[in-house]
Amino acid sequence: MRKAMFDAEVGDDVYGDDPSVNALEALAAEMTAKEAGIFLTSGTQSNLAALLSHCDRGDEYIAGMDAHTYLYEAGGGAVLGGIQPQPIAFNEKGEIPLELIKKMIKPDNMHFAKTRLLCLENTVGGKVVSLDYMQQATELARCRGLSCHLDGARAFNAAVKLGVNISDICRHFDTVSLCLSKGLGTPAGSVLVGSKVIIDQARRWRKMLGGGMRQAGFLAAAGLFALEHNVTRLHEDHLRTLELGNALGGLPGFKLQAAPDTNMLFLDLEPEYYNLLSDDLQANGIILTGQRWVIHKDINNDDIKTLISLCTEFAKHHA
Repeated sequence: MRKAMFDAEVGDDVYGDDPSVNALEALAAEMTAKEAGIFLTSGTQSNLAALLSHCDRGDEYIAGMDAHTYLYEAGGGAVLGGIQPQPIAFNEKGEIPLELIKKMIKPDNMHFAKTRLLCLENTVGGKVVSLDYMQQATELARCRGLSCHLDGARAFNAAVKLGVNISDICRHFDTVSLCLSKGLGTPAGSVLVGSKVIIDQARRWRKMLGGGMRQAGFLAAAGLFALEHNVTRLHEDHLRTLELGNALGGLPGFKLQAAPDTNMLFLDLEPEYYNLLSDDLQANGIILTGQRWVIHKDINNDDIKTLISLCTEFAKHHA
């Protein structure tokens, strides 16, 4: 990947003249069966550009109570776009219940914000949301005049887990934000895909948000490499996560929130026990930042075996 970045052909992306960025946007659009794509600096900027492209000031979007767009993106839609979020609690499957979506779509009345957009995620708490649900939810939204956006930060992980093409997920949505870092391993960047009309709008918003970059091809080259080489290997991360989950789930004092679907393992440890474990692992060169453990391309089989061994020894002495 670093060699691809070093050798990248570059131009001025603000004027659409960077061949590496153009190639990345075209490939992402082709893979997702969308008309166009736009390269942005991050998933947060990609989601925000989508919100701003779908909604006007005073409009509303529906999202999960714990969704990234609602909880972890600094309220950008509200602050910069005057867009009101309508959060709804996820159920145990990571879905926004259809009956609650129906209930929360506002009537056409001057007292209410106009509900314009349904924003979903395809993995929630490590669980992959089913294709059937995505079809039902987006059909419901469209019947009520809403557009649909997918925060596809881990869409490729979901596609690999479901055994489908990424386009089978994206076809249900008007826009999809695809993260190139995380599991795909690039330094930075996301691609927003959709129709040419809405991507043209997003390109204007990107400029306004300060996301226009000049020789962005160095970063785009990493994205191209990732889409061409790092998607099919995601199942390796899933298998390692499952191996780790199976091992830890059988240890005294260890508890998992759920069996892992993809590359994320969610622990449910008592705070005191977690703190002791964190100190123990840090003494062995492993730093914990929470009870969500994410396995990625830079963690190999030996790393997993080492972590299992250290946790096993810890559990023996703290049972």
